[in-house]
Amino acid sequence: MELYLDSADINEIKEAFQLGFLTGLTTTPTFMHRHGITDIDGTIIELSKIVPILQIEALGKTAEEIVSEAKRQDALGLDREKTVYKIPVSLEGAKACKQLVDEGFKVNIHLVYTIQQAYMAMAACATYVCPLVGRLQDQGHDALRLVAECVEAVNYYGYNTKIMFSSVRNVEHIKNALNIGVHTITVPYGIMKKLTENHFTKIGTDQFFEHTAMMTVHVKDLIQDKNPTITKDKKVTDCLVTMTAGGFGAVTIVDENHSPVGIFTDGDLRRLIESEGEAGINKNISELNLKVPVSIQAHELLYTAQAAFKDKGVDSLVVTENGKVIGMLDVQDLMKASNL
Repeated sequence: MELYLDSADINEIKEAFQLGFLTGLTTTPTFMHRHGITDIDGTIIELSKIVPILQIEALGKTAEEIVSEAKRQDALGLDREKTVYKIPVSLEGAKACKQLVDEGFKVNIHLVYTIQQAYMAMAACATYVCPLVGRLQDQGHDALRLVAECVEAVNYYGYNTKIMFSSVRNVEHIKNALNIGVHTITVPYGIMKKLTENHFTKIGTDQFFEHTAMMTVHVKDLIQDKNPTITKDKKVTDCLVTMTAGGFGAVTIVDENHSPVGIFTDGDLRRLIESEGEAGINKNISELNLKVPVSIQAHELLYTAQAAFKDKGVDSLVVTENGKVIGMLDVQDLMKASNL
């Protein structure tokens, strides 16, 4: 099924066609008006250089006027093999369609609301026939049945015409088009961007990134620049200041060689206040029964760190390199690993 973008927004058109697999672009005078475009010819020329196939309007009240307008646009330097002229369905439009196709032009008969209109377009050898699904559904009609009838007519009678599913309002319409078996569809970019989205796909993808990071990212790649350390000659209040400034829930106690000798956590602080009150806050660190820190070497993989968090039941790991403390790894930091 061919996939067209339905738009006149230059910026989103340029973005969408970077995908590399869109068949082409459909646009309308209404879209151009909506985006404040006044130089229609200039815009058409610009678009023809961006997209593989461009579908543009050829308006006229008579077949002669429609043919004349298509040829005028053709004279702008457009490639007939890469340009489709859109004509609203009518008897004059069908007449113009046949004349243009006979001269090597490609034509899309659109604004189709009935199978009878579609039949006339097919009989006139239209390259595309384009029912407007969303608009028909807005009026309470069975638009999907109409599209199916158009596809059945092409397949049964062997018309050299592609049925284009248009006026797409939601992602369900894409599913409808695929189920019916249309030959082509034109889709607004906002809806097109949703076609690859799925909640379970996101969960699975996030897990893949997370698990890959655990096996490829090293601890030193994840630790922050701030290294919350303090020496034993300081007070508990100094620990609190250091933790707050660094945004950590713990501080590593180091000796004169910057080797780890203990760890003081926000949990330790709460327990100290509960048991000793204000007096506990004013204590020297050397007076405390410090916990032995659980450390990990900077070159270890996050997989090892993840196991340490689980096995030791801690929230923070002291990161060392050549026996010196270079940082701290918090269990929450592992959640950031998949973004590296």
